[in-house]
Amino acid sequence: MTTAAATGVRPRGGQSAGRLARRHGWTVGVYVLLLVLVLYWSTIPAKWGSFDVQSLAIDTLPLAFAAMAQSVVIISGGIDLSIGSLISLVNVVSAKYMIDTGFRHALLLAALLLLGSAAAGAFTGSLIVVSRVPDIVVTLAMLFVWAGLALEVLQIPGGGAPLPYLQLGTGHWWSQWIPSGLVILLLGFAVFWLPLRWARPGLALYSVGSNRNAAYLSGVGVARTRIFAYALGGLFGGLAGLALTATSGIGDPNAGQYYTLNSVAAAVLGGVSLVGGVGGLIGPIAAAFVVTLVKTMLILKGVDQNWAQVIQGSLIIVVVMIGGLAIRQRRRA
Repeated sequence: MTTAAATGVRPRGGQSAGRLARRHGWTVGVYVLLLVLVLYWSTIPAKWGSFDVQSLAIDTLPLAFAAMAQSVVIISGGIDLSIGSLISLVNVVSAKYMIDTGFRHALLLAALLLLGSAAAGAFTGSLIVVSRVPDIVVTLAMLFVWAGLALEVLQIPGGGAPLPYLQLGTGHWWSQWIPSGLVILLLGFAVFWLPLRWARPGLALYSVGSNRNAAYLSGVGVARTRIFAYALGGLFGGLAGLALTATSGIGDPNAGQYYTLNSVAAAVLGGVSLVGGVGGLIGPIAAAFVVTLVKTMLILKGVDQNWAQVIQGSLIIVVVMIGGLAIRQRRRA
């Protein structure tokens, strides 16, 4: 009998393998599901090819950024119901003022809008921290504020953007099989999330989301971290709004309504726990593709669009329930 067996201590390798399975198993499962759906999807059109892949990337890009925005806030223990309206606001402002500009001015405006959306998120977070009103109430109120401002900028769909800017969302890089929207999505993930994930600000987000009292006792600035979470969420929301302009070519003050609840669904489907402190952003990105792909396949199969939404929502509910049961089992273990 070995010493480990006699003492009842598991080998470190076994613990590491089990821990990795518990932490990343759900994310791996989402990517496996995405792969299975893509393989099945490729059999539906008569001539499936690079155009279909590019269309999927175009449809998914704004939702993927919205899911990332929502995930950051949920990880910190909050929720943002205003994200869809903020996306609409960025969308209409960019479309209104980019239409008669060149590419460089469009990029400058995009950078300013990203700063503005981050400031808007920080403002929402500050209201929550100062007022101590639940996140869901404050963000629901801000939903109407951003929606009203969006309607003030554009009452009906319109505007546009220069062609080189539109190609950032609808073109391709190096190969027709590599949509530029997918490259932009990965760049956004690498630039705005990877440097923070294992740095002090990122660890603080998880700490506050897991247990605010314990985080406070360990020296984490809880209020500052919560505001930062909403600011980062606002930044990703701004990216979603800019992506919506690049992929649709117009501004629509009502376009963001689709992304509010779907961003929550993609976040949870991607392995982010609604109780906070669990998950990442790589899973919600895959979940955004899954959500978009399920609806696309149902429509291609001839299912009515309304029923496609019903089936899509039902599948999300089932998966979320399974994820909730998995989290309970993990906590008991």
